[in-house]
Amino acid sequence: MLLCAKKKRSVPLAEQRYDFLTPAARSELMSKIGGRNTRPEIVVRSLLHKIGFRFRLHVKGMAGKPDIVLPRYKTVIFVHGCFWHGHSCAKGVTLPKTRKEFWTEKIARTKERDKENIESLHNLGWRVIVVWECELKNPLELAQRMEREILA
Repeated sequence: MLLCAKKKRSVPLAEQRYDFLTPAARSELMSKIGGRNTRPEIVVRSLLHKIGFRFRLHVKGMAGKPDIVLPRYKTVIFVHGCFWHGHSCAKGVTLPKTRKEFWTEKIARTKERDKENIESLHNLGWRVIVVWECELKNPLELAQRMEREILA
């Protein structure tokens, strides 16, 4: 319990609000956050360019709108954030303490959609590479893996 400054009364922890925005304002703000040109995606593109690959970005007509498309090698690359796509690393398995059910369902839907997109691309003859945000800790190893999988 905290003491409410204005009315000098106790406020239960469940009623405490640490967010200064209304739920509607927070929702609007979060909806403007883009999923393109993220730092992990830019790092992956830079690594690919350094090892000599040329590519297209965010091709709209493809399932899942892959982050990177290498048409010459019939390969697509998705750069996934560990939290948002439910990776098995520490960042991906940790859920927020509030609204656990919401986050569990949201991440499960994302994983299911990822699976469907990958399957759809495989059925069309595309090779799919998924790069996880946590893999960026070792860029040399990541670059070698991507080159090996693209040229396979």
